[in-house]
Order: sequence, then C-alpha cells, then structure tokens
Amino acid sequence: MNPPLRALAVLAASALAMTACAPGSSAPPAATSAQPSASSVRTDAAALGNVTLTIWDQEVRGGQAAQMKQLNDAFQAKYPNIKINRVSRSFDDLNTTLRLALSGNEPPDIVEANNGRSSMGAFVKAGQLRPLDAYAEAYGWKKRYPQSVLRYSSYSADGKTFGDGNLYGLPQVGEVVGVFYNKAKLAKLGLQQPATWADFDAALAKAKTAGEVPMQLGNLDKWPAIHVFGTVQSRGVPADQISALAFGRKGASWNTPENTKAAEELVGWVDKGYFNKGFNGQGYDPAWQAFGKGEGVFLIGGTWLLADLQKALGKDLGFMLPPGTAAGAPPVATGGTGLPFAITAKSPNPDAAAAYIDFITNADAMKVLTTTGNLPVADTAQQSVPAGPQQDVFTAFGTVTAKDGLVPYLDYATPTFADTLGAALQDLLAKKQTPQEFLATLEKDYKTFVESNG
Repeated sequence: MNPPLRALAVLAASALAMTACAPGSSAPPAATSAQPSASSVRTDAAALGNVTLTIWDQEVRGGQAAQMKQLNDAFQAKYPNIKINRVSRSFDDLNTTLRLALSGNEPPDIVEANNGRSSMGAFVKAGQLRPLDAYAEAYGWKKRYPQSVLRYSSYSADGKTFGDGNLYGLPQVGEVVGVFYNKAKLAKLGLQQPATWADFDAALAKAKTAGEVPMQLGNLDKWPAIHVFGTVQSRGVPADQISALAFGRKGASWNTPENTKAAEELVGWVDKGYFNKGFNGQGYDPAWQAFGKGEGVFLIGGTWLLADLQKALGKDLGFMLPPGTAAGAPPVATGGTGLPFAITAKSPNPDAAAAYIDFITNADAMKVLTTTGNLPVADTAQQSVPAGPQQDVFTAFGTVTAKDGLVPYLDYATPTFADTLGAALQDLLAKKQTPQEFLATLEKDYKTFVESNG
C-alpha cells in the first residue's frame, strides 16, 4: 500500500502483536484448523440462498470509492440473493477498530487488512483469518495473480513466516517504486530516458553540472529514503536476497559486500550534490510538489504519485522502472499491493465471501479499476489507457510483475524495522553513520527479531 499508510499501520497496530493472542481471547472455530478442499467449496453464489455479507473496507477516497461502489452494485445485481452491508472507514479508523472486531464473536465477513506482520501476521497467528488456498484453487486465483504478488498476502499458519505458506487475502491494486522524470528538462540536457544504471548516474551528473537539481528528496518523514535506498540496493543485491531480508528470513544478513556497496553509493550521491539542499529536513509532500513545479530532473517515488504529478507536469512527466546494470537486464523494483481483502475465521458465509472477493478481483474488475483511475494489480499491461505517464506506469507494473521482479518493501522485515531503517538512513545521509555502522544498526534489529521468531 501507499507507504505513508503502511507506516501508519505499523504505529496504529503496534500493540496488536502483543494483544492478538492475549489470554482469554476467543479461540478460532475448529473448522479453521484444516483447510477445505477445492472440491468442497461452493462457487455458485446464486445457489447459496439469502446471505448478508458484512464488509469492512478503507476505499473512501476518489477513484477508490468509485470503483468499490461500482463493483458492489454490479455484484448485487448479479447475485440479488446476497446483500452487502458495507462499512467503509478511513485507513486509520479501520486499523483502530479492526483488532477489536476480529476478536469479537461476530466479526465482519470480509475485511481489508494491512499486509504487514503487526496486522495480517498477528491476525493469522491469532487464528482470526481463514486460509484461502482452497478458494484460490477453485477460482484459479494463482493463475490470475503472479507469485510475486500473492506472496504479499501469504503467511505460515502460525503467522511467523511472511511471504510463504497459506494465502490469506487478495488485493485489487498494485504499486511500484520507480523513477519519475521531467521530459522537458531531460531534453534540454540533451539526454534520452536512461537505459542503464550507468546512464542514470551520468544523467544525474550532467544535471548537476548544468545547475539543475538532479533528484528531489524529502526525507523529514524518514521513510522516503527507504525507497531510494531500496532502488539503489536492487541494482546490485540479488532479488532473492532482498526478498529474504524484507520478509525476515533466517540466514539472511545485512552485512554483505553488496549491501555495503549500495550504502556507499547512496552516500556518494550526497557527496556529489545530487539531492536538493536540506533534503533531510524537507517533508515528503513538499518534495514531490517541488518536482511538480519543475524543481528537479528525477524523483524516485511510488506510482501513487501519478495523478498529482501528471496534473502538475502534464506531458512533461515520464515514468520508468529503475534501469538495470545492463541494457535488457531483468526488471527489479520495490513494490507491493494495496490492502488485501481477507475472510474472517468466524464468518458464517465463507463461500459467499470468496465469491465476492473473486468478483472484485476478476478481469472485468480490473477494467473498472482502470477506468476509475486506479492501478489494477492483475492484467495491468492489457488495460487500455492513454499514451503518456499512465501508460508508462501500467506498462512498468505489468512488466515487473510478469517477470517476478517485484521485491518487497524493506520495512516489512521486522515489526520495528520501519523505525529502525528510517532513522538509520537519516543518519547515513547526514554522515552521522558510516555505511558499515548503518548496516550494523539494521543487522541488530534484524537478528533480534529472526532469532526470537522461532
């Protein structure tokens, strides 16, 4: 999801990991101890009788709300026997109330749950969400979604292993961190869209020499530099190693030559003046807004900025996946999904709930998401969108997911890693820590977690 919201989720749900399995909490129903087989689930929603589905979502803004209303109306028109009782809340409100709701005797049937360990991981550990693998087989979800997307909603049954195990939800939308650029400024510098990482570095250097701000960054909020570092890191650290770190796997380590090189390269950008002045004290919003006003040639950011930046820069806005170390190299980029829709363990209507999730994530739903200004997580490259930045974004996400090149956000690694990594990056960029000290800070948090995670 949009990282400001993911960061809030870590804060809002920080107590969840400690309380989800507190003594006296309601035990999950016995039916969740073993998954049903695909042959035992019912996929004919029209034959399920009269059902009321209570659904909690956070699709309250603009195109999010529009697509949800349109799809809900279409679902009820197709299945008049199923009534939707929709409860839409802001992201903050949803996270505040969801833990209590799931621990009660009558939770909603379907909820949007943040993917991270402190939310979905804790819910799985407490037995509050239903594994969806039987439904995935019955509906063909694992053919609809690449594994690089499904793993963001996958946990082991005990909630300890993130990115593998059972499937616990399906998202509608995707997001990827790439490179926005100002086409007019690039042309003025006599440059084309960089084809390799060396070309990108050369473009930063030429922009600096020409008196331009090579790259906008606002890191007052600490998390924006995580995206910048992740982009640099994924040019030299193998994707499987990044995934192992981001998913908190045992045996992985931050203290490697490749990670050291990435940290050194990022510090090198500071030394060369590639960032705007005062970037560590500038907020995230002022940074992308400055880029939208023509201050800066490049901006490393997520696809959730597309609408605002396109409004500001129009045809001068470009977007690309971070270029590889060689032309034609397999694409690798940091990214993820929106909040997945999950079925609660105590729902009395799991078949109807699964039919609903299938409906809002099928091929027709992806078209609705596109027409309402969202980035669909599946069939992205097949959508018809106008040439320009939106098409650039759709093509980029479709390409990187099809090639299994999407790597997780680094702050997924441990329940406290967002704070640890954000603060350590501020210190690294301010030259308060050496690259080696920076990585040692990360390693301490990481090892403490993985050794206690069983």
